[in-house]
Amino acid sequence: MARTPNGASLPYPPQWRRAHGDPGTATAVLIDSRERIAGYLNVTPRQGNEQLSNWSSFRPDHNRDEGDRNVTTLAAATGLRFHTGSGTCVKDAYTTAVGTHYIELACLVRGRTSSVIVGAALAENWDAVAPVLQRAISAFET
Repeated sequence: MARTPNGASLPYPPQWRRAHGDPGTATAVLIDSRERIAGYLNVTPRQGNEQLSNWSSFRPDHNRDEGDRNVTTLAAATGLRFHTGSGTCVKDAYTTAVGTHYIELACLVRGRTSSVIVGAALAENWDAVAPVLQRAISAFET
């Protein structure tokens, strides 16, 4: 379990390792045999104009702003219950600037504080890694 300074907790599997991230965030990654990030979990405090009502468009736009290409929204859901709050999630697929394909599940959760939790995996490994990401996200507390 990793914690952010604002009290959000990020559960992650024991075979994953903590990674350095931006101040105030918590990150854990799974590195594959080719030294790629095969799985990624991150929690970040809400920082901008993201709202529960605009999350399904905000997150894909944010990914494009970060340099990702071919960003495609695969699914979105609102009114989701978390242990300490409620949230909105979007599942999308994208290609990074270096050509790596990922699928991510990103949720904006409002509880004691508002935080963003992201779980991503290489598209080729999504089916294997997604259950781990979904468990971590469902156990998330803000």
